[in-house]
Amino acid sequence: MRKILLVAVAFAAIAGPACAATTLEEVIKHGITMTIGDMDIVVTYTPDGKFTALDGQITGTWKIDGEKLCTTSNFDPSENCAVYPKDKKPGDSFEMSGPGGTAKITINK
Repeated sequence: MRKILLVAVAFAAIAGPACAATTLEEVIKHGITMTIGDMDIVVTYTPDGKFTALDGQITGTWKIDGEKLCTTSNFDPSENCAVYPKDKKPGDSFEMSGPGGTAKITINK
């Protein structure tokens, strides 16, 4: 009986994270709205590793590197990586800081 319980716990530990989408998976699937000051910037990601913002004025590429989302763009060709908080879902908002200051990020629904 104890052996069955240990196997079940081990399976749950392995299968559990795969069942729930990570914050970065939600970001890529739904996109985000970045609020800087009083300006909302909608960012849309595509499965082929590309993104657009400001109605196509900013275009670039993205990749997930562990817990980080890394991007390059026509606005900033150097790679920028950011660690997103865990366990966020569509509709959730959180603050992120970077070289340009702080922004409110909302995962789109």
